[in-house]
Amino acid sequence: MNMPIPDFQSIMLPFLKFASDEKQHSLQECMEYLCNYFDLTEDEQKELLPSGKQTIFSNRVGWSRTHLKKAGLLEYPSRAIFKITSRGLDLLKTKPDKITIALLKQYPEFLEFIGGTNTLSIKSDNIIETVENNGQTPEEALEYSYQKIRENLASEIIDKIKSCSPTFFERLVVELLVKMGYGGSIKEAGKAVGKTGDEGIDGIIKEDRLGLDTIYIQAKRWENVVGRPEIQKFVGALAGQGAKKGIFITTSRFSEQAKSYSPKNDIKLVMIDGEELAQYMIDFDLGVSTVSEYKVKKMDSDYFENDC
Repeated sequence: MNMPIPDFQSIMLPFLKFASDEKQHSLQECMEYLCNYFDLTEDEQKELLPSGKQTIFSNRVGWSRTHLKKAGLLEYPSRAIFKITSRGLDLLKTKPDKITIALLKQYPEFLEFIGGTNTLSIKSDNIIETVENNGQTPEEALEYSYQKIRENLASEIIDKIKSCSPTFFERLVVELLVKMGYGGSIKEAGKAVGKTGDEGIDGIIKEDRLGLDTIYIQAKRWENVVGRPEIQKFVGALAGQGAKKGIFITTSRFSEQAKSYSPKNDIKLVMIDGEELAQYMIDFDLGVSTVSEYKVKKMDSDYFENDC
């Protein structure tokens, strides 16, 4: 029976037991052992942090190793290699049920690592609580907190757009598409919106700066769910214009029937709902401003490779 991906505190005891043979091991060897120990599926092993730059499991295993090292239970005899210490062996002799941050606080070196207090030395109280009580690593706590901030911001953006005029919404759509690389300049793109007079089409925008192709736009500032009939009408309008590409953007959402609809002809259709619209606005800095930026860095092992 498969278990959920264990938190980094749950990993520390089997990690230390793996090293109890007193041999030198690489992190990759330990990873393979732990994957089998926790009976992780291939999908669980590949599950990524919200940033998409590291797997959740490898991040947690790495932090388990760091905590064990800082408590003096492991040592690093050479680059990328670890080995259990006599202190680590002594701890295993006590047969602990689990190794946690609370247990590691008995070691002075670990207390120094976390700032000499009962909490990790991270400035946010919410992140401290998440790391120690919920078992998330610092990266996880930061990334999931960031995702929550984005979700709240996206909700605020959509609520604000719904309170604005349809004309403003059409202009917003054009500005976003230009920021995404379509339509050339705002001035050129803006001329097309609202000028066609064709039923079911709110505007036309160039696909690129050279205008080699055009994209037809439907922009609906709606509260109600957009159903399949609305999509079919738009596709019909595209066909009537001889158009091959269309974007349907709404502040609400699409029904399952609408999302599953696929034109029988060669028309390419993209549907963007309110949530996606807000996320694009955040990604392309439209209607938002930066309050703070944080850079998370890691050691460059290559720098120390030759002469260290």
